[in-house]
Amino acid sequence: MSPFLSDLASITEIPPVLLAIVVAWSLFWKGLALWKSARRGSQGWFVALLIINTLGIFEILYIFLFSEIKLDDKKEIKKKVSKVKTRLPRKGFLE
Repeated sequence: MSPFLSDLASITEIPPVLLAIVVAWSLFWKGLALWKSARRGSQGWFVALLIINTLGIFEILYIFLFSEIKLDDKKEIKKKVSKVKTRLPRKGFLE
């Protein structure tokens, strides 16, 4: 184990292996979210993702919720859902 991780682990009383796993987890999700926001040209999201550290929680939310759906996509999804609802029979469908 590197001296940096062992010194940090002794300060925080966290086992070095657990600390290494948490750091790797956080770096993976942060890197993926930053890459995705840079590819989409979202400067505000890029800065927010770079500054805010939540052990990958904020990054995962961005990747799976905020970056996938645009405003135009929401309108299209609502149209598709309303079309499906009109096609379904009103009574006796689940009986």
